[in-house]
Amino acid sequence: MAELLDDLRAETASLEALLRPLRPEEWELATPAEGWAVRDQVSHLAWFDDAAVLAATDPAAYRASLADFGSVDDLVRESRGMPPAELHAWFRGARARSLDVFAALDPRQRVPWFGPAMSAASFVTARLMETWAHGQDVADALGVTREPTVRLRHVATLGFRARPYSFTARGLPVPAEHEQVRVELAMPDGSTWTAGPAGAPALLRGPVLDFCLVVTQRVHLSDTALEPAGEPARAWMEIAQAFAGPPGKGRVPRPGSAQGDAG
Repeated sequence: MAELLDDLRAETASLEALLRPLRPEEWELATPAEGWAVRDQVSHLAWFDDAAVLAATDPAAYRASLADFGSVDDLVRESRGMPPAELHAWFRGARARSLDVFAALDPRQRVPWFGPAMSAASFVTARLMETWAHGQDVADALGVTREPTVRLRHVATLGFRARPYSFTARGLPVPAEHEQVRVELAMPDGSTWTAGPAGAPALLRGPVLDFCLVVTQRVHLSDTALEPAGEPARAWMEIAQAFAGPPGKGRVPRPGSAQGDAG
């Protein structure tokens, strides 16, 4: 848990490095998420950090609050009149509060969330994944290339474990035991991250960055160096979703790719 929290703090610092220099007008820059500006990415993180604190400290109140939950687009619209400095302060405060609360949790404690309840360790991993993914949207809006780090192992772990949920979220049958996938990903430090049984009928190889971009729906599969061998691997990657809630819209192929030109 301490390692997870350290990595969440480091991922937060990475996002802060993008946000601190922003001029007020740059908070309004469009990101790759349709209809969302930089400010919307940040308010989204702040709102869900506050929700995470409630879920961890008062599960009953959190569950009751779900009755008033509309959509993520509704939430960001509600905060669009907030000045950038106030919005930034909200995010910093919400993140600090959440880190303090997470530090007191038993890693095995179950915490309710918008999808299935998770262990506290997985819950913190999910916040790290969200921070990285929405930070990627901010970086894309600013035209900044971020160097991948070994912290991506947390995103990869969540993405792999969420494979059954990717199908459930779309009302599709969960893959059977004989449709297992072995994942072998190249890490930034030269090591290999693996998951799934050796000798599985399907294999997925490629850079960990590309895998994380796909499972967070930040890039189309055709625009990556991932190599899905076997139908179970390809079918998963075409709908992969590491985050809770309804299926996302995903991203279209970039112009110049085979699928992008065809579409």
